[in-house]
Amino acid sequence: MSNRAWYVIQSKPHKENQLCAYLQSQALEVYYPVLHVKPANPRSSKIRPLFPRYLFVRTNLDEIGLSTLRWMPYAIGIVEFDGYAAPVPDAIMYELRRRVEALEAAGGPTFDGLKPGDRVRITEGALAGYEALFDMRLSGGERVQVLLEMLGRQVRLQLDANAIERPR
Repeated sequence: MSNRAWYVIQSKPHKENQLCAYLQSQALEVYYPVLHVKPANPRSSKIRPLFPRYLFVRTNLDEIGLSTLRWMPYAIGIVEFDGYAAPVPDAIMYELRRRVEALEAAGGPTFDGLKPGDRVRITEGALAGYEALFDMRLSGGERVQVLLEMLGRQVRLQLDANAIERPR
């Protein structure tokens, strides 16, 4: 019987893709949750990691050894608590995959449960930092319309969908 479990491995900055490819080249099962986006700059990456710098790898640590994951190229190491590798339960991995698929189907995290009237924060452009009200998703899914309070009246703005987020 295999004692394989899921673990979280941290990559060096902006090296998630390389680490994923390396792990796969070592015949390890990898889950690298990403979202497909339509960036404002066409040269920007169209794939964004859901958890920047973190991937999931399924392995038997008794067989490969913890040092293998600690010292592999593009990696900082495996996530540990009190010096022990922290396994991620299969049920959590299943739910994570299910939720990522649902986010993709909904058009990305920006729209997950977003309704007209919900508060959003503008994150890009001259109005970055301002809060507005979500109005609607525009056709094509790449743009949204928000309502911004300016000089005592609501102004409709059309923005790139990636230029808004839920306020924290």
